[in-house]
Amino acid sequence: MPLFSWVSIQIFNGVVNLQFIFLFVQFFLEVQSQLLHISLCLLCFFNTRAIYQEASIMYGGDEVSAIVIDLGSHTCKAGYAGEDAPKAVFPSVVGSIDQMEVDDPANAEKNSGSAGESKNNSNNSKTLDSDKAKGRRKLYVGSQALGFRRDHMEVLSPLKDGVVADWDLVDSIWDHAFRECLLIDPKEHPMLLAEPSSNTQQQRERTAELMFEKYKVPALFLAKNAVLTSFASGRATSLVVDSGGGSTTVAPVHDGYVLQKAVASSPIGGDFLTDCLTKSLESKGITIKPRYSFKRKEIRPGEFQTVDLDFPNTTESYKLYSQRVIANDIKECVCRAPDTPYDESAYSNIPMTPYELPDGQTIEIGADRFKIPDILFNPPLAQTIPGTESFAEIASSVRGLPQMVIESINKCDVDIRRELFSSILLAGGTASMQQLKERLEKDLLEESPQAARVKVLASGNATERRFSVWIGGSILASLGSFQQMWFSKSEYEEHGASYIQRKCP
Repeated sequence: MPLFSWVSIQIFNGVVNLQFIFLFVQFFLEVQSQLLHISLCLLCFFNTRAIYQEASIMYGGDEVSAIVIDLGSHTCKAGYAGEDAPKAVFPSVVGSIDQMEVDDPANAEKNSGSAGESKNNSNNSKTLDSDKAKGRRKLYVGSQALGFRRDHMEVLSPLKDGVVADWDLVDSIWDHAFRECLLIDPKEHPMLLAEPSSNTQQQRERTAELMFEKYKVPALFLAKNAVLTSFASGRATSLVVDSGGGSTTVAPVHDGYVLQKAVASSPIGGDFLTDCLTKSLESKGITIKPRYSFKRKEIRPGEFQTVDLDFPNTTESYKLYSQRVIANDIKECVCRAPDTPYDESAYSNIPMTPYELPDGQTIEIGADRFKIPDILFNPPLAQTIPGTESFAEIASSVRGLPQMVIESINKCDVDIRRELFSSILLAGGTASMQQLKERLEKDLLEESPQAARVKVLASGNATERRFSVWIGGSILASLGSFQQMWFSKSEYEEHGASYIQRKCP
């Protein structure tokens, strides 16, 4: 019999005192309320536990490590979240042979190098076939595959101005990272991908489609390069100066978000400086011979003779790539930013620094050691180098590094400018150049407002500076509090690729 029916009958019969009935009902309702509260607490506890168990198994935690990939304009970095350096670092360019052309494998092997080297490369590098509208191509990814000369092989970059221009090439780079370098099945690992601040919604959705549809990843997250660099240094607010291979970008980060309206960029990056160095050396009669174009023979103990080799079917892009590898090493070994703006007369009598080229020729490099890095601070200086006439068209609109920093900070809210001036972070391969930090700080102190306390921060370790974006991703993807942030496959199937804009702002 229901409680209230029984109480009504007892009152009607005059059996029970009304005060006793009132106390009994009040006690019953309180007990019922407490039981309901306990039930809700238990339900929340078990639901939360289930969510975190799912996150731990699927997305991160101890059972499965997330994979962090930073596809830059010069190199691709890939590795496991929670580690202090990427497992794989290889060029982010791809060798491509159009199958419409005559391509004799035996002839390519004979013209490319020794049989032992050919066997080694076939074991260690990935050859990927793509059937696309452009025709059937063979793609070669990785340092070893690209170091092996092949007839008619073009060297192509998947990126243009930091944004993906050829998705087939990006796909081949990711595939090489997963299958050949990390030796993993992408179905079992969530992916954190670094992206440029200028990435469009269309590019982000295409990334999500490729990751979920082709690689079947369980979860995905896209993070801005500048934000990851900021996290790598332990800061939520900073001004990130990222000088990479293809460009230099200055991006303010506030509370973990990039302030898009204040992002400044310049086409001057490491590759441009390398090309300027190559042209400057050529104007002095120094030609860099690619490694494939000669063979050294020992004629006497300790004495070598260089024999030139002729490969008429070598493409111009492959020759340029091979020369750029050597010129880049020269730049990293001998170049350093000058303490003061470069002046031709002041540096004309500077001591020469020797460098031995792969063909055994020793060259002397003088004023170019300081002139080339100073282009970052004074872009019109590039016009004084023979062969850079094409740069004259955009030279007037390109700003130097200190001007970009001040311009970016001035576009931000006045309340955070002081904090940005005191937290300027250097990142990227080009930023690892000697004395760059000291020169930038000196120029900013001269050009910034007097009240600003300028502080340029850079890791003392050049490797950390070069991999700062990847390291930030490694830290972020391994945080326990981050695991609920992943864009899961079930969310992709329910909401579609456009949902990535909400999950990864």
